[in-house]
Amino acid sequence: MKKIIVTGGAGFIGSNLINKLIDNDSSIIMNIDKLNYASNRKFIKKYDNYFFSKIDLKNHDLVHEVIKDFNPDHIYHLAAESHVDRSIASPREFIDSNIIGTFNLLESIRKNNLENKVTFQHISTDEVYGDLEISDKSFTENSKFFPNSPYSASKASSDHLVRAWNKTFGIKTFISNCSNNFGPNQDKEKFIPKIIFNLQHGKEIPVYGSGNQIRDWLYVEDHVDALIQISEKGEVGNTYNIGGNQECSNIEIINLIQDIFSKKIKKSISAKIKYVKDRAAHDFRYSINSDKAKKVLGWEPKFNLISGLETTVDWYLNEFK
Repeated sequence: MKKIIVTGGAGFIGSNLINKLIDNDSSIIMNIDKLNYASNRKFIKKYDNYFFSKIDLKNHDLVHEVIKDFNPDHIYHLAAESHVDRSIASPREFIDSNIIGTFNLLESIRKNNLENKVTFQHISTDEVYGDLEISDKSFTENSKFFPNSPYSASKASSDHLVRAWNKTFGIKTFISNCSNNFGPNQDKEKFIPKIIFNLQHGKEIPVYGSGNQIRDWLYVEDHVDALIQISEKGEVGNTYNIGGNQECSNIEIINLIQDIFSKKIKKSISAKIKYVKDRAAHDFRYSINSDKAKKVLGWEPKFNLISGLETTVDWYLNEFK
């Protein structure tokens, strides 16, 4: 049986990935997670061939031992600190998790002499590319890196490490850079869960600046499908951009969720928007060109923005009772 490690598997995207692997695969799965505020093991289905190890990836010795003992065939590396506001308040945590953690995994593969066995799949973000103006073309895999926050800088750094360990040491790697994810299991400090939670509880929804910042939204199940396709069909040493091709401003997202929410509860609800001081170095627009993934992997998103939001609102209405 194939042996798979998922780092950060108790988090938002990681838990959705593990559940998909459990549904569709007979692999042995090891989840490595330090269990921070955004982690929740209850999101993962029960499975005989699933195991959990509480490890902080900045601890090199523990990482080295679990790689040695489990002897994986494939690693999905999702563990990361990802909230931009937190990266501004406490950048060191992002350096430790996103850079040092990635370094320790790569070195553990190398020092356990697993270069010819294990494939290492690094899941990153479109924020490494910086931001765009309205008239700019979408990010491609050849776009230059211009990270503007401690979070995006730490992810750009880890992307560079993965590429270098592939080129220098021959580790078999894939990198993917995705647009903003949404869907079940996401912590309510993130934008879409916060909108739903605050609507449900009659609270103000804080919006940075004008609220006209634009994001390309990707439903988490579509992202997970792409990750699995990369592991099966991806070309070693390559990078793949994964986007939903659904650009929407923050204010537009609030309005869409407000309408969906009102229909779900059969009562008209108006969002209480509170405009707050804009975040430092706040990127204006993200836009992903996923043509390479579609051509090489045969991947296409199945959810449009509305269907994804409807499913997401349903899940959080139940979760936030």
